[in-house]
Amino acid sequence: MTGEQITGERAAGKNRLELEPDTVERDLIKLVLTVVELLRQLMERQAVRRFDTGELDEDQEERIGLTLMLLDDRMAELRERYGLKPEDLNLDLGPLGPLLPRD
Repeated sequence: MTGEQITGERAAGKNRLELEPDTVERDLIKLVLTVVELLRQLMERQAVRRFDTGELDEDQEERIGLTLMLLDDRMAELRERYGLKPEDLNLDLGPLGPLLPRD
């Protein structure tokens, strides 16, 4: 085996998913919360757009705002329960950059 082959195998190993039995639950929660956070941010942007264009009446704005606040609070609770910070949910997509916009 050449040095180049060994280096290639080591590099390939870095891209493999390493599952550890004691971190599987936390890793799964991290993935699920990342997807939920992405959807929450998309919903928030859509709501702001609808607020700005006047598509919603006052009652709808109130309900959407309250729902988004409750979702944000629940996300914070779940991150705290599993020892995650908001930045832990921002997956690095390599050349594409981070999944979530940085605030």
